[in-house]
Amino acid sequence: MVDFKVVLSDPKSGRSYKIDAAGAVAGAFVGKRIGEAIDGNALGLAGYTVEITGGTDKTGIPARRDLPGSGRRRLLLSESTGFHPTYDGERRRKSVRGGEISQDFVQVNAIVKTYGEKSLQDYFGPKEAAE
Repeated sequence: MVDFKVVLSDPKSGRSYKIDAAGAVAGAFVGKRIGEAIDGNALGLAGYTVEITGGTDKTGIPARRDLPGSGRRRLLLSESTGFHPTYDGERRRKSVRGGEISQDFVQVNAIVKTYGEKSLQDYFGPKEAAE
């Protein structure tokens, strides 16, 4: 079955939370596109709505919202998702994935769009202090 690491970012607090999604929870993401909203109940977050913002596959290749499907492609990129040039005008051919979430993804990034009654701190607990 499919296993994902979902990195859920909270724009209000600036914190992010990691959720290990397996089975039916991960199945809620398969077939969705970057930019689509998902009900938070699939992640165990009652009343929340989350939006998919990106993801990577097992080799770290990023997904791009503007590409159809979920396959890999090698594109000639200027500054955008998947490539950040070191000098003006630089372009480079890089591998990127389409914007549809598939079983090949390992990490899915998402942000909270609608908040529920309980805070995310109540679901995930406080973060440990850095040593």
